[in-house]
Amino acid sequence: MSNHFPVNRELFDDVMVPNYAPSAVIPVRGLGSSVWDQQDREFIDFAGGIAVNCLGHCHPALVSALTEQANKIWHLSNVMTNEPALRLAKKLTDSTFADKVYFANSGAEANEAALKLARRFALENFGAEKSQIIAFKQGFHGRTFFTVTVGGQAAYSDGFGPKPGDIDHAEYNNLDSLKALMSDKTCAVVMEPLQGEGGVVSPTDEFAKGVRELCNQHNALLIFDEVQTGVGRLGELYAYMGLGVTPDILTSAKALGGGFPIGAMLTTNDIAQHLKVGTHGSTYGGNPLACAVAEAAFDTVNTVEVLDGVKAKAKLYVAGLNAINAKYHMFSEIRGKGLLIGAVLTEAYQGRAKELLNAALEEGLMTLIAGANIMRFAPSLVIPDEDIVEGLARFEKAVATLAK
Repeated sequence: MSNHFPVNRELFDDVMVPNYAPSAVIPVRGLGSSVWDQQDREFIDFAGGIAVNCLGHCHPALVSALTEQANKIWHLSNVMTNEPALRLAKKLTDSTFADKVYFANSGAEANEAALKLARRFALENFGAEKSQIIAFKQGFHGRTFFTVTVGGQAAYSDGFGPKPGDIDHAEYNNLDSLKALMSDKTCAVVMEPLQGEGGVVSPTDEFAKGVRELCNQHNALLIFDEVQTGVGRLGELYAYMGLGVTPDILTSAKALGGGFPIGAMLTTNDIAQHLKVGTHGSTYGGNPLACAVAEAAFDTVNTVEVLDGVKAKAKLYVAGLNAINAKYHMFSEIRGKGLLIGAVLTEAYQGRAKELLNAALEEGLMTLIAGANIMRFAPSLVIPDEDIVEGLARFEKAVATLAK
């Protein structure tokens, strides 16, 4: 078959389902925190593929792991296990509270497994009555029908027919709201240790600890969705470590593969035993290619240098954003933790985050938004300081454009 047709943004409209509205920029190569498009125009990447490219683009450790594994074995069904999966699972359990790992391909699948496990655990230990799942408004847990219903944004789950039942939503950072919903029928509470899509909202220490205590009180499992916050993003290997609250189940994806699709659910021996042979599965979960790359990403990130570096780079970002804001007064708050940073637009600029994102792209900077009023930054954890400075200079130009 010939390839003599233009590969451009128009082709997207011809051949792709219209659920995305991608930018006209089509990146073709990347190195570190720079990306070049079809016209060879350079962009600085403050988006990281939405908190995925934790080591930037084409990091030598990842390229090497992928190439090496590509010449060995690509895929086996879960009728057999493989060396990369076993090595990665061992490293994950050695470095966290967990004893056992289940591999999937995405955050949604890791969350799907966590929710199914929580329901099964409650059923087998306490009976069918204990099935309520509580999550938080504005939370995000993936796009499968179960996870999107658990997610706290009805706009994403409405319009697909009857939803999975016995799911309720409390207010994030409001213990009374959670308390009012909880009972001995609660099987699990699902929370992000920092809401990403919901606006880069950090939990208070009191709230995080209170959620854990309520779960203990009602024999409910605490599930931490660390798909966006995990693998160094907030300056700890996993965010729960910085909160001093240990979940019963933790989900990881995004940065775990550094750009290669992989998800993982981590839990204890006691809970894991309820997913016995045949209860859950995945064709690609634990794929050798994915696990080899993830192992290299995990080894690279799980070092004092990189994790401390995240905290130092975060200070540089916040100082830079505050300096821009002192001139233009466009943001009411700079918030977040580590390298997951949100800049909240003031009243005067409400609803214009997408506009600012597009203006930044014009200046050669890739950014993100979290809703209509919040700019979100989730760059590589090892982005060089000079790229942060240059990227912020480009961002300031975009802010100036909007301020006019």
